[in-house]
Parts: sequence; C-alpha cells; structure tokens
Amino acid sequence: MHTTRLIIVAVGGQGNLLTSRVLGEAALLAGVPVRMSEIHGMAQRGGVVESAIVFGDALSTVISDGEADVLVGFEPVETLRALKKCHAGTTVITNLAPLPPFTVALGKGSYPAVERIQDLVAAKTARLIAFDATQLARQAGNRMALNMVLLGALLRTGRVPVPQAAVEETIRSSTKSAFVETNLKAFALGYAHVSA
Repeated sequence: MHTTRLIIVAVGGQGNLLTSRVLGEAALLAGVPVRMSEIHGMAQRGGVVESAIVFGDALSTVISDGEADVLVGFEPVETLRALKKCHAGTTVITNLAPLPPFTVALGKGSYPAVERIQDLVAAKTARLIAFDATQLARQAGNRMALNMVLLGALLRTGRVPVPQAAVEETIRSSTKSAFVETNLKAFALGYAHVSA
C-alpha cells in the first residue's frame, strides 16, 4: 500500500487529539495500516499540539521536514510553522480564523496578516484549501466542532485512504453522546465545503 504522511497542527484545546484518534480508529476499522504519534507542547497553556499519522506500510511515525503529503492546520500561524514539513506536492488544509497567542494581546508580539500566511503556504505546496472552519463549526452548533469540520475537509480531498463511512461510524462511537450529532453535522459541512 502507498504510504501517506499526514501532519495535524493545532493550539491546545482545539481538538487535534480527538481528530487524530478518530482518524486512526477509522483507519483500523477499515483495515488500513496506520501509525500515529503526538507532541503535546504545553497544550494546556495554549501551546502547539502536533499529530503525525502515517498510513500504509511505513515502519515509523516520524515525519521529517519535506515529507508530509498532507498538512491540516487548525490555526493559521501553526499551519505556517509546520510548513517546513511539506514538499511541493503537499495538500494543505487550514482554518483561517486566527487564535493569537497571549503575547499579542499584551502587545509583546504581532500576528502576521492571514493573507500573507496563505501566500507563503500556497507558494510552497501543490494545493491550499483555506477557509473559516470556525464559522462552519458555529453553523453546526458548536464552535468547538472546528476539528470535525477540518476532518470532513480532509476526507473530501481523497488524500488519506480512509473511507468516509468508517470516519462517521468512529465519530458516533468515539465522541461523547451529547456531541455526536453536532460533530457529524460539522464533519458533513467540512466535507461539503471542499471540492474533491
């Protein structure tokens, strides 16, 4: 089986770990070989959270610079920071709603223009899918469902070898019952927002 390397980056609390767990469990459910690892960099304090998921016959979850086939970013600056993991054929999916660090609010830092971030990412990769996923999550009924919106967008690209039905089944079985319908709606909105 062809190896596909996926990096997911987010700020702590945005749901990266649930997203990678749903995707990994869905792959196992569908019989797709998968390996995963995570980095929790001060996640509880709004630090970066990075998941590496490798589909196929790879022996390692390490995704070195220039090796990611797909990058999903829950926050624009985190997407930009992870750009070094990409190559010229990478597909990037990113949320455009910024979540500036507290240093920006204190006036000790500045947040780059989101348009500039898009230009930098688009110049170095094959395909950039950039949209306000937070707005779609609100439309689904909960802004915290941002992760499911981006998961839907990812599945729609066809870049990961996991069937949609397996992901939906895993959302039903792996998320708290109070959030299942909202998560499924958010997933569907993200899926519908992207052209294959």
